[in-house]
Amino acid sequence: MSRAIEHNAAQSRFEWTEDGILSVQDYELQNGVMTITHTGVPEAVGGRGIAGDLTQAALEMATEQALKVRPMCSYVATYIKRHPEYKDLVV
Repeated sequence: MSRAIEHNAAQSRFEWTEDGILSVQDYELQNGVMTITHTGVPEAVGGRGIAGDLTQAALEMATEQALKVRPMCSYVATYIKRHPEYKDLVV
């Protein structure tokens, strides 16, 4: 991961601001399952690997906290398929 992604637990999301533009990955946490619902990277900062870094931060937190992951966001589902080291997290 090339960025120090912020975990905003109060808003249940991971955040990164680049060039003054906020990108987020939203999740819900219930019964030991992190359901990742949305990854939003505005077009102005797209293509820079931000979504990947947000996803990696979320999955690393899930690993550290022994959480399972439900990837409702299509980006996250695809990321996990491309990074099989995270497949055991999936519910």
